[in-house]
Amino acid sequence: MKSYKYALTALVLIFAAIINKADAQSASDSDSNKPNIIWLVLEDISLDLSVYGTPEVKTPNLDRLANEGIRYNHAYATAAVCSTARSAFFTGMHATSIGAQNHRSHLDDGYYLPKNIKMTSQFMREAGYVNLLMGPKQKTDFNFSTTINAFDAQDGEVKYSGGAYTHAPTDLKLLERPAWQTYIKKYSGQPFFAQINYSETHRTFIADKKNPIDPSKVKIPSYYPDHDITRRDWALYLETIQTVDQKVGNLFSELEKAGVLENTIVFIFGDHGRAMLRDKQWLYDGGLRVPLIVWGKGIESNQVNNELVSLIDVMPTTLDLVGLKVPDYVEGHIFLGKNKQKRDYIYAHKDRTDETDDRVRAVRNLRFKYIKNFYPEKPYNDFNAYKHLQYPVLALMESMHAKKLLTHEQALFFAPNRPQEELYDTFNDPDEVNNLALNKNYEEQLLTMRKELQRWQKATNDQGMIDETPEVKEYWDDFFKKHYLTQMRLRGLSPKITPDDYLIFWDKFLTEQGK
Repeated sequence: MKSYKYALTALVLIFAAIINKADAQSASDSDSNKPNIIWLVLEDISLDLSVYGTPEVKTPNLDRLANEGIRYNHAYATAAVCSTARSAFFTGMHATSIGAQNHRSHLDDGYYLPKNIKMTSQFMREAGYVNLLMGPKQKTDFNFSTTINAFDAQDGEVKYSGGAYTHAPTDLKLLERPAWQTYIKKYSGQPFFAQINYSETHRTFIADKKNPIDPSKVKIPSYYPDHDITRRDWALYLETIQTVDQKVGNLFSELEKAGVLENTIVFIFGDHGRAMLRDKQWLYDGGLRVPLIVWGKGIESNQVNNELVSLIDVMPTTLDLVGLKVPDYVEGHIFLGKNKQKRDYIYAHKDRTDETDDRVRAVRNLRFKYIKNFYPEKPYNDFNAYKHLQYPVLALMESMHAKKLLTHEQALFFAPNRPQEELYDTFNDPDEVNNLALNKNYEEQLLTMRKELQRWQKATNDQGMIDETPEVKEYWDDFFKKHYLTQMRLRGLSPKITPDDYLIFWDKFLTEQGK
Protein backbone atom coordinates (compact mmCIF):
# COMPACT_ATOMS: atom_id res chain seq x y z
CA MET A 1 0.00 0.00 0.00
CA LYS A 2 2.85 2.35 0.90
CA SER A 3 4.63 1.62 -2.39
CA TYR A 4 1.44 2.46 -4.23
CA LYS A 5 1.21 5.83 -2.42
CA TYR A 6 4.89 6.57 -3.16
CA ALA A 7 4.38 5.71 -6.81
CA LEU A 8 1.29 7.93 -7.00
CA THR A 9 3.11 10.79 -5.29
CA ALA A 10 6.03 10.42 -7.70
CA LEU A 11 3.69 10.49 -10.69
CA VAL A 12 2.00 13.65 -9.38
CA LEU A 13 5.38 15.35 -8.89
CA ILE A 14 6.56 14.33 -12.34
CA PHE A 15 3.31 15.54 -13.91
CA ALA A 16 3.57 18.87 -12.04
CA ALA A 17 7.16 19.30 -13.18
CA ILE A 18 6.14 18.67 -16.78
CA ILE A 19 3.34 21.25 -16.50
CA ASN A 20 5.65 23.82 -14.87
CA LYS A 21 8.26 23.25 -17.56
CA ALA A 22 5.62 23.64 -20.25
CA ASP A 23 4.32 26.82 -18.61
CA ALA A 24 7.85 28.19 -18.34
CA GLN A 25 8.54 27.33 -21.96
CA SER A 26 5.23 28.92 -22.97
CA ALA A 27 6.09 32.08 -21.03
CA SER A 28 9.56 32.13 -22.58
CA ASP A 29 8.12 31.69 -26.06
CA SER A 30 5.56 34.40 -25.33
CA ASP A 31 8.30 36.78 -24.16
CA SER A 32 10.42 36.05 -27.22
CA ASN A 33 7.49 36.99 -29.45
CA LYS A 34 6.96 40.33 -27.76
CA PRO A 35 8.54 43.16 -29.72
CA ASN A 36 11.31 45.17 -28.14
CA ILE A 37 10.40 48.85 -27.86
CA ILE A 38 12.80 51.78 -28.23
CA TRP A 39 11.92 55.38 -27.57
CA LEU A 40 14.58 57.45 -29.30
CA VAL A 41 14.09 60.95 -27.87
CA LEU A 42 15.68 63.93 -29.64
CA GLU A 43 15.91 67.09 -27.55
CA ASP A 44 14.72 70.53 -28.63
CA ILE A 45 13.97 69.78 -32.28
CA SER A 46 11.29 70.90 -34.71
CA LEU A 47 10.40 69.64 -38.18
CA ASP A 48 13.85 70.49 -39.49
CA LEU A 49 14.82 67.17 -41.10
CA SER A 50 15.29 66.75 -44.82
CA VAL A 51 12.37 64.31 -45.00
CA TYR A 52 10.15 66.98 -43.43
CA GLY A 53 11.08 69.54 -46.07
CA THR A 54 14.30 71.24 -44.97
CA PRO A 55 16.56 70.79 -48.02
CA GLU A 56 19.67 72.41 -46.52
CA VAL A 57 20.07 69.73 -43.85
CA LYS A 58 21.49 66.26 -44.54
CA THR A 59 19.68 63.60 -42.47
CA PRO A 60 19.98 60.39 -44.55
CA ASN A 61 19.52 58.01 -41.62
CA LEU A 62 16.41 59.62 -40.17
CA ASP A 63 15.05 60.10 -43.69
CA ARG A 64 15.53 56.39 -44.43
CA LEU A 65 13.77 55.35 -41.22
CA ALA A 66 10.89 57.70 -42.01
CA ASN A 67 10.57 56.24 -45.50
CA GLU A 68 10.73 52.68 -44.16
CA GLY A 69 8.08 53.40 -41.54
CA ILE A 70 5.44 56.01 -40.75
CA ARG A 71 6.18 59.73 -40.77
CA TYR A 72 3.74 61.77 -38.71
CA ASN A 73 3.39 65.37 -39.85
CA HIS A 74 1.24 66.63 -36.99
CA ALA A 75 2.79 65.46 -33.73
CA TYR A 76 2.85 67.92 -30.82
CA ALA A 77 4.40 68.13 -27.38
CA THR A 78 2.14 69.10 -24.50
CA ALA A 79 4.64 71.71 -23.30
CA ALA A 80 7.67 73.43 -24.80
CA VAL A 81 10.11 72.75 -21.98
CA CYS A 82 11.82 69.52 -20.93
CA SER A 83 10.61 68.41 -17.50
CA THR A 84 6.91 69.05 -18.01
CA ALA A 85 6.86 67.60 -21.53
CA ARG A 86 8.76 64.48 -20.43
CA SER A 87 6.67 63.98 -17.30
CA ALA A 88 3.66 63.99 -19.58
CA PHE A 89 4.76 61.56 -22.27
CA PHE A 90 6.22 59.08 -19.76
CA THR A 91 2.88 58.87 -17.90
CA GLY A 92 0.43 59.40 -20.76
CA MET A 93 -0.98 62.33 -18.80
CA HIS A 94 -0.92 66.09 -19.23
CA ALA A 95 1.47 67.60 -16.68
CA THR A 96 -1.37 69.89 -15.59
CA SER A 97 -3.35 66.78 -14.56
CA ILE A 98 -0.63 65.36 -12.32
CA GLY A 99 0.74 68.52 -10.68
CA ALA A 100 3.92 68.61 -12.77
CA GLN A 101 3.22 71.72 -14.83
CA ASN A 102 5.83 74.10 -13.37
CA HIS A 103 9.29 73.41 -14.79
CA ARG A 104 11.40 71.30 -12.39
CA SER A 105 9.27 72.27 -9.43
CA HIS A 106 9.46 68.80 -7.84
CA LEU A 107 13.08 67.75 -8.24
CA ASP A 108 13.62 66.99 -4.57
CA ASP A 109 10.59 68.12 -2.59
CA GLY A 110 9.11 64.65 -2.13
CA TYR A 111 6.20 65.17 -4.51
CA TYR A 112 4.90 61.88 -5.90
CA LEU A 113 2.51 61.01 -8.68
CA PRO A 114 -1.12 60.41 -7.69
CA LYS A 115 -1.43 56.81 -6.44
CA ASN A 116 -3.26 55.49 -9.49
CA ILE A 117 -0.77 56.92 -11.99
CA LYS A 118 2.09 54.74 -13.26
CA MET A 119 5.08 55.39 -15.45
CA THR A 120 5.37 53.63 -18.81
CA SER A 121 8.24 51.51 -17.54
CA GLN A 122 6.17 50.17 -14.64
CA PHE A 123 3.61 48.73 -17.05
CA MET A 124 6.35 47.35 -19.26
CA ARG A 125 8.10 45.68 -16.31
CA GLU A 126 4.85 44.03 -15.26
CA ALA A 127 4.57 42.65 -18.80
CA GLY A 128 8.01 41.04 -18.58
CA TYR A 129 10.08 43.82 -20.13
CA VAL A 130 13.50 44.96 -18.97
CA ASN A 131 13.71 48.77 -18.84
CA LEU A 132 16.92 50.39 -20.08
CA LEU A 133 18.00 54.04 -19.95
CA MET A 134 20.73 54.43 -22.56
CA GLY A 135 22.94 57.19 -23.87
CA PRO A 136 25.54 59.56 -22.41
CA LYS A 137 22.87 62.04 -21.32
CA GLN A 138 20.82 60.12 -18.76
CA LYS A 139 17.86 62.44 -18.99
CA THR A 140 14.51 61.52 -17.55
CA ASP A 141 13.74 64.98 -16.11
CA PHE A 142 10.66 63.68 -14.32
CA ASN A 143 8.98 66.49 -12.44
CA PHE A 144 8.04 64.13 -9.62
CA SER A 145 9.69 61.69 -7.24
CA THR A 146 9.38 57.93 -7.75
CA THR A 147 8.93 55.16 -5.20
CA ILE A 148 10.62 52.59 -7.46
CA ASN A 149 13.33 52.76 -10.09
CA ALA A 150 11.98 53.66 -13.50
CA PHE A 151 14.75 51.66 -15.20
CA ASP A 152 16.37 48.31 -14.46
CA ALA A 153 19.73 49.26 -15.99
CA GLN A 154 21.28 52.63 -16.84
CA ASP A 155 24.40 53.83 -18.61
CA GLY A 156 25.20 56.56 -16.12
CA GLU A 157 25.97 60.15 -17.02
CA VAL A 158 29.11 60.76 -19.06
CA LYS A 159 30.68 64.21 -19.10
CA TYR A 160 32.05 65.59 -22.34
CA SER A 161 32.83 69.15 -23.40
CA GLY A 162 30.03 70.89 -25.19
CA GLY A 163 28.64 73.93 -23.39
CA ALA A 164 25.32 74.02 -21.57
CA TYR A 165 24.83 70.36 -22.35
CA THR A 166 27.70 67.94 -22.81
CA HIS A 167 27.69 65.91 -26.01
CA ALA A 168 29.44 62.59 -26.59
CA PRO A 169 31.58 61.69 -29.60
CA THR A 170 29.68 60.68 -32.72
CA ASP A 171 31.23 57.21 -32.77
CA LEU A 172 30.35 56.34 -29.14
CA LYS A 173 29.05 52.74 -29.12
CA LEU A 174 25.98 52.56 -26.90
CA LEU A 175 25.83 48.76 -26.91
CA GLU A 176 29.23 48.62 -25.24
CA ARG A 177 28.01 50.72 -22.34
CA PRO A 178 26.61 49.52 -18.96
CA ALA A 179 22.86 49.38 -19.65
CA TRP A 180 23.11 47.10 -22.68
CA GLN A 181 25.89 45.01 -21.18
CA THR A 182 23.77 44.47 -18.05
CA TYR A 183 20.87 43.44 -20.25
CA ILE A 184 23.00 40.89 -22.13
CA LYS A 185 24.48 39.41 -18.94
CA LYS A 186 21.39 39.35 -16.72
CA TYR A 187 18.28 39.55 -18.88
CA SER A 188 19.15 38.07 -22.27
CA GLY A 189 16.07 36.53 -23.86
CA GLN A 190 13.64 38.96 -22.23
CA PRO A 191 12.11 41.75 -24.30
CA PHE A 192 13.43 45.22 -23.54
CA PHE A 193 12.02 48.73 -23.41
CA ALA A 194 14.77 51.30 -23.94
CA GLN A 195 14.71 55.07 -23.77
CA ILE A 196 17.68 56.59 -25.59
CA ASN A 197 18.23 60.31 -25.34
CA TYR A 198 20.13 62.46 -27.84
CA SER A 199 20.78 65.87 -26.30
CA GLU A 200 22.78 67.52 -29.10
CA THR A 201 20.09 69.95 -30.28
CA HIS A 202 19.78 71.20 -26.72
CA ARG A 203 22.23 74.09 -26.91
CA THR A 204 25.21 74.49 -27.22
CA PHE A 205 25.11 73.54 -30.93
CA ILE A 206 27.82 71.56 -32.74
CA ALA A 207 29.36 72.40 -36.10
CA ASP A 208 29.43 69.59 -38.66
CA LYS A 209 32.82 70.20 -40.26
CA LYS A 210 32.36 67.42 -42.82
CA ASN A 211 29.03 68.78 -44.08
CA PRO A 212 28.91 72.52 -43.31
CA ILE A 213 25.74 74.41 -44.11
CA ASP A 214 25.94 77.76 -45.85
CA PRO A 215 24.15 80.31 -43.58
CA SER A 216 23.03 82.26 -46.65
CA LYS A 217 20.99 79.24 -47.82
CA VAL A 218 18.92 78.57 -44.69
CA LYS A 219 15.27 79.54 -44.45
CA ILE A 220 14.45 81.75 -41.45
CA PRO A 221 10.90 82.11 -40.02
CA SER A 222 9.41 85.55 -40.54
CA TYR A 223 9.38 86.28 -36.80
CA TYR A 224 13.21 86.38 -36.75
CA PRO A 225 15.26 89.07 -38.51
CA ASP A 226 17.07 88.06 -41.68
CA HIS A 227 20.51 88.87 -40.29
CA ASP A 228 23.97 87.36 -40.31
CA ILE A 229 23.73 86.41 -36.61
CA THR A 230 20.38 84.70 -37.12
CA ARG A 231 21.58 82.75 -40.15
CA ARG A 232 24.82 81.58 -38.54
CA ASP A 233 23.00 80.44 -35.39
CA TRP A 234 20.35 78.65 -37.49
CA ALA A 235 22.96 76.93 -39.66
CA LEU A 236 24.68 75.66 -36.49
CA TYR A 237 21.36 74.26 -35.28
CA LEU A 238 20.88 72.41 -38.58
CA GLU A 239 24.45 71.10 -38.50
CA THR A 240 23.76 69.80 -35.00
CA ILE A 241 20.79 67.87 -36.38
CA GLN A 242 23.19 66.32 -38.90
CA THR A 243 25.36 65.18 -35.98
CA VAL A 244 22.30 63.59 -34.34
CA ASP A 245 21.50 61.84 -37.62
CA GLN A 246 24.98 60.33 -37.75
CA LYS A 247 24.56 59.02 -34.20
CA VAL A 248 21.18 57.50 -35.05
CA GLY A 249 22.76 55.75 -38.04
CA ASN A 250 25.56 54.37 -35.85
CA LEU A 251 23.04 53.15 -33.27
CA PHE A 252 21.02 51.27 -35.87
CA SER A 253 24.19 49.66 -37.21
CA GLU A 254 24.96 48.46 -33.68
CA LEU A 255 21.43 47.14 -33.17
CA GLU A 256 21.49 45.37 -36.52
CA LYS A 257 24.81 43.72 -35.68
CA ALA A 258 23.35 42.63 -32.32
CA GLY A 259 20.48 40.94 -34.20
CA VAL A 260 17.61 42.67 -32.40
CA LEU A 261 16.12 44.93 -35.08
CA GLU A 262 13.86 42.31 -36.64
CA ASN A 263 11.86 42.11 -33.43
CA THR A 264 11.94 45.80 -32.46
CA ILE A 265 9.61 48.79 -32.86
CA VAL A 266 11.24 52.22 -32.65
CA PHE A 267 9.52 55.52 -31.86
CA ILE A 268 11.66 58.52 -32.83
CA PHE A 269 10.39 61.89 -31.60
CA GLY A 270 11.42 65.27 -30.25
CA ASP A 271 10.64 66.06 -26.62
CA HIS A 272 9.52 69.55 -27.75
CA GLY A 273 10.45 72.18 -30.33
CA ARG A 274 13.72 73.89 -31.22
CA ALA A 275 15.79 75.97 -28.78
CA MET A 276 15.14 79.33 -30.42
CA LEU A 277 13.76 82.56 -28.94
CA ARG A 278 10.06 82.36 -29.88
CA ASP A 279 9.97 78.56 -30.07
CA LYS A 280 11.15 76.73 -26.95
CA GLN A 281 9.02 77.60 -23.88
CA TRP A 282 6.25 79.00 -26.11
CA LEU A 283 3.06 77.42 -27.42
CA TYR A 284 3.54 78.31 -31.06
CA ASP A 285 4.26 75.44 -33.43
CA GLY A 286 8.00 76.16 -33.26
CA GLY A 287 7.85 75.11 -29.61
CA LEU A 288 5.35 72.25 -29.85
CA ARG A 289 5.42 70.62 -33.26
CA VAL A 290 7.97 67.82 -33.42
CA PRO A 291 9.10 65.03 -35.72
CA LEU A 292 7.59 61.61 -35.01
CA ILE A 293 8.66 58.48 -36.87
CA VAL A 294 7.56 54.92 -36.11
CA TRP A 295 9.68 52.15 -37.59
CA GLY A 296 10.11 48.41 -37.16
CA LYS A 297 8.33 45.12 -36.72
CA GLY A 298 4.88 45.10 -38.30
CA ILE A 299 5.16 48.69 -39.53
CA GLU A 300 4.53 49.07 -43.25
CA SER A 301 6.89 51.36 -45.13
CA ASN A 302 6.30 54.58 -47.06
CA GLN A 303 3.47 55.84 -44.88
CA VAL A 304 2.75 59.52 -44.25
CA ASN A 305 0.17 60.37 -41.61
CA ASN A 306 -1.45 63.81 -41.34
CA GLU A 307 -3.64 63.16 -38.31
CA LEU A 308 -3.13 64.91 -34.98
CA VAL A 309 -0.91 63.16 -32.44
CA SER A 310 -0.01 64.35 -28.95
CA LEU A 311 3.20 63.04 -27.39
CA ILE A 312 1.14 61.69 -24.47
CA ASP A 313 -0.22 59.27 -27.08
CA VAL A 314 3.13 57.47 -27.37
CA MET A 315 2.66 55.79 -23.99
CA PRO A 316 -0.77 54.15 -24.58
CA THR A 317 0.23 53.25 -28.13
CA THR A 318 3.31 51.47 -26.76
CA LEU A 319 1.21 49.56 -24.21
CA ASP A 320 -1.28 48.54 -26.87
CA LEU A 321 1.43 47.31 -29.25
CA VAL A 322 2.80 44.92 -26.63
CA GLY A 323 -0.66 43.59 -25.77
CA LEU A 324 -1.33 45.52 -22.57
CA LYS A 325 -4.69 47.04 -21.71
CA VAL A 326 -4.47 50.81 -21.48
CA PRO A 327 -5.88 52.03 -18.14
CA ASP A 328 -9.01 54.15 -18.37
CA TYR A 329 -7.38 57.09 -16.59
CA VAL A 330 -4.73 57.60 -19.31
CA GLU A 331 -5.35 60.84 -21.23
CA GLY A 332 -3.28 59.87 -24.26
CA HIS A 333 -4.85 58.15 -27.27
CA ILE A 334 -3.69 55.06 -29.15
CA PHE A 335 -2.59 56.40 -32.54
CA LEU A 336 -1.47 53.20 -34.27
CA GLY A 337 -2.98 49.77 -34.87
CA LYS A 338 -6.46 48.26 -34.73
CA ASN A 339 -7.37 50.15 -31.54
CA LYS A 340 -6.42 53.57 -32.93
CA GLN A 341 -8.40 56.54 -31.59
CA LYS A 342 -8.71 59.65 -33.76
CA ARG A 343 -7.90 63.02 -32.21
CA ASP A 344 -9.80 66.22 -32.92
CA TYR A 345 -7.57 68.45 -30.76
CA ILE A 346 -4.21 68.62 -29.03
CA TYR A 347 -3.67 70.69 -25.88
CA ALA A 348 -0.65 72.43 -24.41
CA HIS A 349 0.36 74.55 -21.45
CA LYS A 350 3.02 77.00 -20.34
CA ASP A 351 3.50 77.63 -16.66
CA ARG A 352 6.59 78.70 -14.75
CA THR A 353 9.72 78.04 -16.80
CA ASP A 354 12.85 78.56 -14.72
CA GLU A 355 12.34 81.90 -12.95
CA THR A 356 9.77 83.20 -15.44
CA ASP A 357 6.26 82.98 -13.99
CA ASP A 358 3.52 82.50 -16.53
CA ARG A 359 0.23 80.79 -17.35
CA VAL A 360 -0.71 80.14 -20.96
CA ARG A 361 -2.94 77.44 -22.46
CA ALA A 362 -3.45 76.35 -26.05
CA VAL A 363 -5.75 74.11 -28.03
CA ARG A 364 -5.20 73.19 -31.67
CA ASN A 365 -7.11 71.29 -34.30
CA LEU A 366 -5.57 70.44 -37.63
CA ARG A 367 -5.93 74.02 -38.88
CA PHE A 368 -6.54 76.52 -36.07
CA LYS A 369 -4.53 77.26 -32.93
CA TYR A 370 -6.12 79.09 -29.98
CA ILE A 371 -3.94 80.52 -27.21
CA LYS A 372 -5.21 81.97 -23.92
CA ASN A 373 -2.84 84.29 -22.03
CA PHE A 374 -3.87 84.38 -18.38
CA TYR A 375 -1.35 87.16 -17.65
CA PRO A 376 -1.91 89.53 -20.57
CA GLU A 377 -0.26 92.35 -18.64
CA LYS A 378 3.10 90.56 -18.93
CA PRO A 379 5.40 90.99 -21.93
CA TYR A 380 6.35 88.03 -24.11
CA ASN A 381 10.01 88.83 -23.60
CA ASP A 382 9.96 88.57 -19.82
CA PHE A 383 13.50 88.12 -18.50
CA ASN A 384 14.77 84.54 -18.55
CA ALA A 385 18.39 83.79 -17.62
CA TYR A 386 18.61 80.72 -19.82
CA LYS A 387 17.59 82.65 -22.92
CA HIS A 388 19.94 85.55 -22.21
CA LEU A 389 22.80 83.11 -21.72
CA GLN A 390 22.06 80.91 -24.72
CA TYR A 391 20.30 82.85 -27.51
CA PRO A 392 22.38 85.15 -29.75
CA VAL A 393 19.23 86.23 -31.57
CA LEU A 394 17.75 87.66 -28.37
CA ALA A 395 20.56 90.24 -28.13
CA LEU A 396 20.17 90.92 -31.85
CA MET A 397 16.44 91.52 -31.63
CA GLU A 398 16.76 93.67 -28.51
CA SER A 399 19.27 95.82 -30.35
CA MET A 400 17.13 96.07 -33.48
CA HIS A 401 13.98 96.73 -31.46
CA ALA A 402 15.64 99.68 -29.70
CA LYS A 403 16.54 101.07 -33.12
CA LYS A 404 13.06 100.35 -34.55
CA LEU A 405 14.52 98.03 -37.17
CA LEU A 406 12.24 95.03 -36.59
CA THR A 407 9.35 94.26 -38.91
CA HIS A 408 5.82 94.31 -37.52
CA GLU A 409 5.83 90.50 -37.18
CA GLN A 410 9.14 90.55 -35.34
CA ALA A 411 8.27 93.48 -33.08
CA LEU A 412 5.19 91.67 -31.74
CA PHE A 413 7.42 89.62 -29.43
CA PHE A 414 8.69 92.84 -27.80
CA ALA A 415 5.29 94.36 -27.08
CA PRO A 416 4.86 95.57 -23.47
CA ASN A 417 1.91 93.20 -23.00
CA ARG A 418 -0.03 90.46 -24.78
CA PRO A 419 -3.56 89.99 -26.05
CA GLN A 420 -5.80 87.87 -23.84
CA GLU A 421 -6.53 85.59 -26.77
CA GLU A 422 -4.69 84.56 -29.91
CA LEU A 423 -6.13 82.67 -32.87
CA TYR A 424 -4.10 81.51 -35.86
CA ASP A 425 -4.97 79.88 -39.16
CA THR A 426 -1.89 77.67 -39.42
CA PHE A 427 -2.67 76.65 -43.01
CA ASN A 428 -2.36 80.23 -44.25
CA ASP A 429 -0.15 81.57 -41.46
CA PRO A 430 2.29 78.80 -40.41
CA ASP A 431 4.51 81.28 -38.53
CA GLU A 432 1.51 82.31 -36.39
CA VAL A 433 2.02 86.07 -36.64
CA ASN A 434 -1.45 87.18 -37.81
CA ASN A 435 -3.72 87.06 -34.75
CA LEU A 436 -7.35 86.56 -35.85
CA ALA A 437 -8.89 86.76 -32.38
CA LEU A 438 -10.41 90.18 -33.04
CA ASN A 439 -11.33 89.44 -36.65
CA LYS A 440 -15.13 89.24 -36.89
CA ASN A 441 -14.89 86.74 -39.74
CA TYR A 442 -13.50 84.23 -37.25
CA GLU A 443 -15.84 84.84 -34.31
CA GLU A 444 -17.44 81.40 -34.58
CA GLN A 445 -14.08 79.64 -34.75
CA LEU A 446 -12.81 81.65 -31.79
CA LEU A 447 -15.84 80.69 -29.72
CA THR A 448 -15.49 77.02 -30.62
CA MET A 449 -11.84 76.91 -29.62
CA ARG A 450 -12.40 78.94 -26.45
CA LYS A 451 -15.14 76.54 -25.32
CA GLU A 452 -12.98 73.52 -26.12
CA LEU A 453 -10.13 74.86 -24.01
CA GLN A 454 -12.49 75.52 -21.12
CA ARG A 455 -13.96 72.03 -21.46
CA TRP A 456 -10.52 70.41 -21.44
CA GLN A 457 -9.32 72.40 -18.42
CA LYS A 458 -12.38 71.39 -16.43
CA ALA A 459 -12.33 67.74 -17.56
CA THR A 460 -8.65 67.30 -16.67
CA ASN A 461 -8.69 69.39 -13.48
CA ASP A 462 -6.00 71.80 -14.68
CA GLN A 463 -3.82 72.15 -11.59
CA GLY A 464 -1.83 74.96 -13.18
CA MET A 465 -4.64 77.33 -12.27
CA ILE A 466 -3.38 77.18 -8.68
CA ASP A 467 -0.53 79.61 -7.98
CA GLU A 468 2.78 78.41 -6.62
CA THR A 469 3.63 79.71 -3.16
CA PRO A 470 5.62 82.94 -2.86
CA GLU A 471 8.44 80.93 -1.28
CA VAL A 472 8.77 78.69 -4.36
CA LYS A 473 8.76 81.66 -6.72
CA GLU A 474 11.36 83.44 -4.58
CA TYR A 475 13.57 80.34 -4.61
CA TRP A 476 13.67 80.13 -8.41
CA ASP A 477 14.10 83.90 -8.81
CA ASP A 478 17.11 83.78 -6.50
CA PHE A 479 18.53 80.59 -8.06
CA PHE A 480 18.54 81.93 -11.61
CA LYS A 481 19.68 85.40 -10.60
CA LYS A 482 22.79 83.83 -9.04
CA HIS A 483 23.21 81.51 -12.03
CA TYR A 484 23.03 84.40 -14.48
CA LEU A 485 25.50 86.53 -12.53
CA THR A 486 27.93 83.62 -12.21
CA GLN A 487 27.83 82.72 -15.89
CA MET A 488 28.22 86.31 -17.06
CA ARG A 489 31.16 86.75 -14.68
CA LEU A 490 32.79 83.60 -16.11
CA ARG A 491 32.39 85.14 -19.57
CA GLY A 492 34.01 88.32 -18.41
CA LEU A 493 30.82 90.25 -19.14
CA SER A 494 28.76 92.68 -17.13
CA PRO A 495 25.25 91.42 -16.27
CA LYS A 496 24.06 94.84 -17.43
CA ILE A 497 25.76 94.58 -20.81
CA THR A 498 24.05 96.43 -23.65
CA PRO A 499 22.59 94.39 -26.53
CA ASP A 500 25.11 95.93 -28.96
CA ASP A 501 28.05 94.96 -26.78
CA TYR A 502 26.56 91.52 -26.21
CA LEU A 503 26.42 91.07 -29.99
CA ILE A 504 30.19 91.45 -30.14
CA PHE A 505 30.46 88.50 -27.75
CA TRP A 506 27.98 86.42 -29.76
CA ASP A 507 29.74 87.15 -33.04
CA LYS A 508 32.99 85.83 -31.56
CA PHE A 509 31.17 82.88 -29.96
CA LEU A 510 29.58 81.77 -33.25
CA THR A 511 32.94 82.08 -35.00
CA GLU A 512 34.55 79.87 -32.35
CA GLN A 513 31.73 77.35 -32.76
CA GLY A 514 32.49 77.07 -36.47
CA LYS A 515 30.16 79.68 -37.91
